[in-house]
Amino acid sequence: MPAVSKGDGMRGLAVFISDIRNCKSKEAEIKRINKELANIRSKFKGDKALDGYSKKKYVCKLLFIFLLGHDIDFGHMEAVNLLSSNKYTEKQIGYLFISVLVNSNSELIRLINNAIKNDLASRNPTFMCLALHCIANVGSREMAEAFAGEIPRILVAGDTMDSVKQSAALCLLRLYKTSPDLVLMGEWTSRVVHLLNDQHMGVVTAAISLITCLSQKNPDEFKTCVSLAVSRLSRIVSSASTDLQDYTYYFVPAPWLSCKLLRLLQCYPPPEDGAVKGRLVECLETILNKAQEPPKSKKVQHSNAKNAILFEAISLIIHYDSEPNLLVRACNQLGQFLQHRETNLRYLALESMCTLASSEFSHEAVKTHIETVINALKTERDVSVRQRAADLLYAMCDRSNSKQIVAEMLSYLETADYSIREEMVLKVAVLAEKYAVDYSWYVDTILNLIRIAGDYVSEEVWYRVIQIVINRDDVQGYAAKTVFEVRARGARGTPPHLKSRAR
Repeated sequence: MPAVSKGDGMRGLAVFISDIRNCKSKEAEIKRINKELANIRSKFKGDKALDGYSKKKYVCKLLFIFLLGHDIDFGHMEAVNLLSSNKYTEKQIGYLFISVLVNSNSELIRLINNAIKNDLASRNPTFMCLALHCIANVGSREMAEAFAGEIPRILVAGDTMDSVKQSAALCLLRLYKTSPDLVLMGEWTSRVVHLLNDQHMGVVTAAISLITCLSQKNPDEFKTCVSLAVSRLSRIVSSASTDLQDYTYYFVPAPWLSCKLLRLLQCYPPPEDGAVKGRLVECLETILNKAQEPPKSKKVQHSNAKNAILFEAISLIIHYDSEPNLLVRACNQLGQFLQHRETNLRYLALESMCTLASSEFSHEAVKTHIETVINALKTERDVSVRQRAADLLYAMCDRSNSKQIVAEMLSYLETADYSIREEMVLKVAVLAEKYAVDYSWYVDTILNLIRIAGDYVSEEVWYRVIQIVINRDDVQGYAAKTVFEVRARGARGTPPHLKSRAR
């Protein structure tokens, strides 16, 4: 970015902002703003032509007034005129005003597009970046129609500077999200994918965001990115923090890029190529191993970066669901977080273990943490963490532990937050029916459920109980006896909802 000269301080703008801040009331502020608007309007309409500095200063004032919440209905043309300036600060303010205030349906869009085309063709990297930022900020369909064909060419051109490539990748991502039908990669696909091999890490980081979005919509077209992503990930994971010094964050090499690479790989099934798959498994094992190492810093930024990569790696392991050893290791690693002092880590561990519980390879490993999860359900202060604990108990439930889990859920229902009671009732009802070997236990469970949280038991659950009892001769006598006893206790405080449903 060019150095700002001493004359670009815009003293008039600084004085105006100071006046606004010193206003004692809203009325005083509005009076000062109206006075300034009148002055700016007279300057724009005056006979004397304004130089670039004055236009920039007045356009800045209008932008500041708009950000204070006031409508601006003039000055747009002056901002567009600033785009033709050869001074960085004047062009920057013009693009900033347009990005914030110009509507995509404005009559000035054609003039703006022409200015953008000139800047993109200028090969001046600073001006090209300003133009690309404006396209991304506005992101209108008209701009997509005008530039969707030009930006991929800039992105993959050999003589494009790295800073421009980064802006081009993110600009194209923005246009693809707003107008996917207009952003057609076609001939550029292979060259865009190969940006994963770029020497500049900033270009790779920007490009991978674009490639991930494109892969989610057109996985077959971009499947060649898998081997390149694995190769790049392997280089990062196996490197020392000194090897990527410019991209190391609190002793963690390129954490943002690592997370993006792991997220990209989740768009695809496990690699078919044995060598690529082996290299990826090696990367995942290394990430799990590094999670067990003593921290290199006590700073929270270090642990956050390290854990971000770990959780993304575990998400990929869960997505593949094909490596028993990795799945069990992931489960054990998450189990260590269940009693961590950080609430967010406990929440994320419970959430990830819910998914692991559904895998045939890791279900048994998840069950070993049942006591810790039950304790979390009873003692966690945060209701969202308690809800995740209930979800995990539901997911890990099978015939061997169903009675214990259902009993704990019923006990928790006594004091559960009203916002999650209906969901908890449904979970208990489903588990009780699914794992009912002894149907007298099932009847007792459902009646307890109605007693504890009858107002939250849906008619469907009650009708299902009746249907099961009617269809099973071996439980009809017990059910009738139990319900009769409940009815007999009705006069001694049985809740109304249980009385009415026992009829």
